[in-house]
Amino acid sequence: MHGTLSRPQPNNPRRIPLTLRLALRESRGGLSGFGVFLACIALGVAAIAGVASISRSLSDGLGREGRRILGGDLAYNLINREATDSERQALAREGRLDVVASLRAMAAANGDAALVELKAVDPATYPAAGELVTDPPGRLAELLAERDGVPGALADSALLTRLAVKVGDRIALAGHPVTIRGTIVSEPDKIAGGIGFGPRLMIAEPTLRATGLVQPGSLNRWSYRILLPPGASDADLDAAQGRIRAATLEAGWEIRSRTNADPRFSKSIERFTQFLTLVGLTALIVGGVGVGNAVHAFVERKRPSIATLKSVGAPGSQVVALYLTQVMLIAGLGTLIGLVIGASLPFLLDALFSADLPLPLNPTLAPGELALAAAYGLITAFAFAITPLGRAHDVPVSGLFRDTVDPARVRTRWRYRIWLGLSLAALVGLSVATAFDRRVALIFIAAAAIAFGLLHVVALGLMAAARRLPHPRWPAPRMALANLHRPGALTPAIVLSLGLGVTLLVTLSLIDANVRRTISATLPARAPNLFFLDIPSRDAGAFREFLARAAPNGKIEDVPMMRGRIVALNGVPASKIRPPEDAAWVLDGDRGITYADTVPEGSSLTDGAWWSAEQGTKPLVSFETDLARQLGLKLGDTVTVNVLGRDLTATIFNLRRVEWRNLGINFVMVFSPGTFRGAPHSDLATLTLPGGVDAGAESHILRDVAKTFPSVSAVRVKDALDAIGDLVGRLVLAIRGASAVAVLASLFVLAGAIAAGHRARLYDAVVLKVLGASRSRLLSAYAIEYAALGFATALFGLAAGTLAGWVIVAKVMHLDFRLDLSGALVAALAAVALAILLGLLGTWRILGQKPAPYLRQI
Repeated sequence: MHGTLSRPQPNNPRRIPLTLRLALRESRGGLSGFGVFLACIALGVAAIAGVASISRSLSDGLGREGRRILGGDLAYNLINREATDSERQALAREGRLDVVASLRAMAAANGDAALVELKAVDPATYPAAGELVTDPPGRLAELLAERDGVPGALADSALLTRLAVKVGDRIALAGHPVTIRGTIVSEPDKIAGGIGFGPRLMIAEPTLRATGLVQPGSLNRWSYRILLPPGASDADLDAAQGRIRAATLEAGWEIRSRTNADPRFSKSIERFTQFLTLVGLTALIVGGVGVGNAVHAFVERKRPSIATLKSVGAPGSQVVALYLTQVMLIAGLGTLIGLVIGASLPFLLDALFSADLPLPLNPTLAPGELALAAAYGLITAFAFAITPLGRAHDVPVSGLFRDTVDPARVRTRWRYRIWLGLSLAALVGLSVATAFDRRVALIFIAAAAIAFGLLHVVALGLMAAARRLPHPRWPAPRMALANLHRPGALTPAIVLSLGLGVTLLVTLSLIDANVRRTISATLPARAPNLFFLDIPSRDAGAFREFLARAAPNGKIEDVPMMRGRIVALNGVPASKIRPPEDAAWVLDGDRGITYADTVPEGSSLTDGAWWSAEQGTKPLVSFETDLARQLGLKLGDTVTVNVLGRDLTATIFNLRRVEWRNLGINFVMVFSPGTFRGAPHSDLATLTLPGGVDAGAESHILRDVAKTFPSVSAVRVKDALDAIGDLVGRLVLAIRGASAVAVLASLFVLAGAIAAGHRARLYDAVVLKVLGASRSRLLSAYAIEYAALGFATALFGLAAGTLAGWVIVAKVMHLDFRLDLSGALVAALAAVALAILLGLLGTWRILGQKPAPYLRQI
């Protein structure tokens, strides 16, 4: 009985290889026992493919709609000032020019006031790209034109609700009346404006100038959109930018093009995609445990077939290849199911929620992303299947037949361990190579490896403890204790699957609780109640006196403020600097800057001293210490900023740490007074009421400010936090949805682990019933066993999830961490109950089997 199975003749190349032919023949029996296997692979692949497909659709949507989002082919933006005549002429030479001004202002009606995101347009040219949809519909020039001496305006419906007005009513904008002629249904370039803290109000540019809101130093943003001639290529786009650059060297533009309408959105999509992809990969790796359990059960069911093949001379390697081929064919089916589901998600999302999506979605098939998801699925299946399949290589025929009553113990050959290592290395390589942030990917991989290792240690420790504990007197506890450590025990599989699920749930619960607490509870107690913007410098004293009268016990802070953009560090243009991701925002766009004689409140010096009155006459700057370190800056280095169209270079005189979370007046850069001597600017002020949040007092102050200082804009901090909280809530919802996939995979794995132990439990139950054990006693034993596993795993999940939550909240998000286990305990107890329930449900059918058919097989 020595030799090998016959191989196909080489002179018949059309014949299917023997291994594949036998695998296909074996698969005729259907997919019985592979339900969990298919579900785990399909679920993980669907999560990765779905996230990647939606990300690609969003990126394509931004690219396709770049002109509409931007409002033209090119956009040249300025802060605090308008373009000069020569600059406008340089822009207008390239194509049709559309000018849009945006700022924040106060609108008042019926004794109430509200902050609005004001947008002033030229009705003859706006929108240069896309379509503005209004209700009632009409020509923009007619809707915004003067009637009876009062200009028109279009408003977001939220503003009408807040001020209790309707179309046709008048409101006061900076003390000037405008008539609401309609509501804005769809605004083509809304995304380019970023997050707003108030509803939109659109007026004509002459109306804006009549309000007096355009003053030297006021926080206005002027956007000059250029629509190139029809058919202009990307090369024409680059050529136009080159000509404009040569004609306006020191304008200080912030430049966007249709090919990259808003880099902030693109980066955010990439970051969020990476996070959700890692969550999907977590689901796939967790599902890999289910794959391993399913393959182990498959090998158990195939013992007679394996024994038969080996008895007729099949070598172990051929047996492993045969069943590995069959397993990978089934994995291919699961991968295909996952790809179909993932690829269809963008189309489903567009069909159901296209009107509610804040970003343009262009549903498309993404072959590259789908191929990557397929690779993840197939490699994961191979990695978790090769070890249980490889154990059958060296077991003798007699051992295969005798394993029912005397399980053979064999070690996996090195060749299969090497294949396992190579497949895991491939998973790591794919994760790192395709990551937006490779550091995050490596941290995730290390955390996953540590979690698997710790759970394996917990399982071994639990089995060792059960082996050494004294035997209880009562049969049910004694049997439960023995089940925890006997050969073929379910302990490792259940601890791994349940432990990962509980850890993930506890981690998400703590992150959610801390983020929401930080936004809704901690910050308002420490933050100002109101921010006041665009205070004319000539009225700064009068405005401070007004606030002192309106809130005698309130705390008032005010500082001069301008907007500027870093254009160079140590003479190196900002566009050529590649900062770390955490510091990239400093060089991206403009930001608030100020000057001061003393150290600002909420800041503390970490290096150097503050300038004296004499030193302050020179151009010096104080830089935030953490950002300076990430940008490679030190004392004596230079920072060049563009303010009001002029490049100014200042020397770093000191570094300081800023307490950003108090929501006070904080700046990355504070300059010496001599840097901007004589430059026009406005003031920024805050008011902190002694009693914390007081909606009545805040509303009263807002109304009085709108009447007395109509050009001043006021922001209620609670409204800003609510807007941020709403955004965070949507992100958390997306994270929960993606994480639910990983938790669902854990449930599949748990069910699969219980199903994988079906054969051993069946023979145990048969023998015990013959010896007189009742169903209730057996159920009690199994309930105690599953409860012990559930509680031990829940304790680990609480500890590991708390540690992971602390790392993410304190070290990654840089927020104060507070241990709130209310949600985490619910998750842990639910896991214990689920383990007991699934375990007993899986055992109930076994206990109903009649002993005779199985006794004949022993």
